[in-house]
Amino acid sequence: MCSVIRPVKPVQRALSLTLRLRATAGGSARDRRVGPAARADVGPLRASCRSYRSAMSRTEGLLFRQLFESESSTYTYLLADTETKEAILIDPVLETIDRDLKLIRELGLDLKVAVNTHCHADHITSTGLMKKRLVGLRSAISKFSGASADILLSEGDKISFGKHHVAVRETPGHTDGCVALVSGDQSMAFTGDALLIRGCGRTDFQQGSPQKLYKSVHEKIFTLPDQCLVYPAHDYLGQTVSTVGEERTLNPRLTKSLDEFVTIMNNLNLPKPKKIDTSVPANLVCGIHEV
Repeated sequence: MCSVIRPVKPVQRALSLTLRLRATAGGSARDRRVGPAARADVGPLRASCRSYRSAMSRTEGLLFRQLFESESSTYTYLLADTETKEAILIDPVLETIDRDLKLIRELGLDLKVAVNTHCHADHITSTGLMKKRLVGLRSAISKFSGASADILLSEGDKISFGKHHVAVRETPGHTDGCVALVSGDQSMAFTGDALLIRGCGRTDFQQGSPQKLYKSVHEKIFTLPDQCLVYPAHDYLGQTVSTVGEERTLNPRLTKSLDEFVTIMNNLNLPKPKKIDTSVPANLVCGIHEV
């Protein structure tokens, strides 16, 4: 379910092995603690451990789950108020609707809104079908997406669930209708395809503009606190989470000048998404042809 769990076991084994080796060498109890030398030995593994820890919600009273769909490498995010059980779902995928609804039932949640960060080209959203299966559920998407939904989002709008909310920041560039959803305490940002981990969404179709994307990320996402966790809509390398501070300093595309960024984006020469001809028309009507 949550792909960020996997790195834990290798880390535990590595730490366990380090402690056993120190004990065998006759070290004292003080020596057997994981000190600087031990941390240096497992340095690469600590990053994986961090991914697991940082994927947990840091906001009191907030339930958070990161879910993954393997065909399109899409992340779906479930957020809920632990007291009221009101919940929202971000970027749900048609192929995993049964998994998502099962989890929502198991956790006893009342799903209020299913929101898409943009009109996706690589998969079909499940929001339309999910509305047929959950009474009272509403769909949401940017008013600039050209898509149908119950709620058409604008800059500064808030999607509330219990005492929590996410705020809308418009981030055009990958498409005209892209938005980032930022938690009320700015501890998490769901960046859609605008900002990926060490990358960004392509700009060669669906109203794409590298100039708009550069401006959006720098003005709407990179202005968030350094420690704000970045949760993208996709990742193709098994990465699960980053931070605003990391991406602002380490993103190989968005740390360039605007002119350099435009040159990079105009020369990616990526193949057309396999499902674009079916996904976009379906997503314009909430994932089904009868919303």
